Amino acid sequence: MTVCNTTSVAFSPCKGRKIDLNFDGGHITSNSGVLLLKQVDELLDLSNRVSSGIKDPRRKESCDHSQLDLIRQRVYGIALGYEDLNDHDSLRSDMALQTAVGRDNELASSPTLSRLENRIDQEAAWHIHDVLLQTFVESFDTPPEELVLDFDGTDDPAHGDQVGIFFNSYYDHYCFFPLYVFCGTQLLVAYLRPANSGDSNNAWAILSLLVKKLRTVWPDVRIIFRGDSAFCRHYMFNWCEKNGVDYITGMPQNSRLDKLAADTIQKAEEHYTETEEKQRLFSEFQYAAKIWKTERRIIVKAEHSPKGKNTRYIVTTLQGDSQHLYEDVYCARGEMENRIKEQQLYLFADRTSCTQWWPNQFRLLLSSLAYTLLEALRRKALAGTALENARCDTIRLKLLKVGSAIIRNTRRVRFFISTAYPLKDLFVATFHRLMPPPAPG
Repeated sequence: MTVCNTTSVAFSPCKGRKIDLNFDGGHITSNSGVLLLKQVDELLDLSNRVSSGIKDPRRKESCDHSQLDLIRQRVYGIALGYEDLNDHDSLRSDMALQTAVGRDNELASSPTLSRLENRIDQEAAWHIHDVLLQTFVESFDTPPEELVLDFDGTDDPAHGDQVGIFFNSYYDHYCFFPLYVFCGTQLLVAYLRPANSGDSNNAWAILSLLVKKLRTVWPDVRIIFRGDSAFCRHYMFNWCEKNGVDYITGMPQNSRLDKLAADTIQKAEEHYTETEEKQRLFSEFQYAAKIWKTERRIIVKAEHSPKGKNTRYIVTTLQGDSQHLYEDVYCARGEMENRIKEQQLYLFADRTSCTQWWPNQFRLLLSSLAYTLLEALRRKALAGTALENARCDTIRLKLLKVGSAIIRNTRRVRFFISTAYPLKDLFVATFHRLMPPPAPG
């Protein structure tokens, strides 16, 4: 039987010229920007530190792929937009990724990467969090005067029989309920929790550990705990006041608060009736819930608009104008929600489809490591450029998903990017900004 292999295709002519297509172009990649990830990874020493603290029980002489290579392959793949292990069955042949990982032959297959995920344990998860915190500390050239720690939880939908999933009535589906902690744009904690956990479950323990470690490095730093009303817990407030940590959190609405704020709420409604323009008034008072040991400062935002009244409360130890604390300090926590969306939507933090618990925690942390690389790339190399506030997916599209032809021989690996690439100058400038500083002396 004759087998015909079509390696070229002739399309209809254009301006009298024949159009021929063939598959003899050599090795082409769409991932040339992975070299920038390699550069920032080496600058932070991120994947190397992660790998060095994770036990590798394999017999080294029988392994084709080191643990460090596996971690780099997986993290770089996520940053490039490859969310599934199955993607690596073809991605392993990509010369750009091979070069970034530090190999000149095929990378690991999906079963090999799966075995890495399934041998991760609690000790490894703690170690990766230590690396994230260490990376955060090293990002400061001088000790900071103030750190605002943002806490928030989110749903991580589940579609199988994973250990730890529960039906969450608020989100109306089965899910995990991970807790994130950010300081500015930098990620400190990505802690997987079952969906039957309370919103603030284990938040106090994590806050305590973070404060202890941060003050070991910076004894005089002012630390502010910030969260929505889910973190309005008296034991959190008691601990913060005892340990010199300021806080500003949402406060659930109740009839007693509405009574204390009645004058402000009424004024907002009256002003709206008179002007037919949206009104926002602020006031404050002291209040103590039954289980509180002391009164605390409550700030009320009384808003009235065509949709009716919208009253919100926050509780805080911070000094200053009520409106400033609400609008400029408390509401700034909304930026953290954008960072969580980056991880969930663009770095696949919700790909927690493993059967067991710790592999899913590891996947969440792999996404976190990919975020850390892209955040450092944005912070260190893109400040002052058009991409300084770009989302991770935009950075990926503009700087990472860059096509090129690759030629590799015994002496060098050469990437040939299109002459028409519109961000050539930015790409080169980004590379130079990620170069390590010269050695002293």
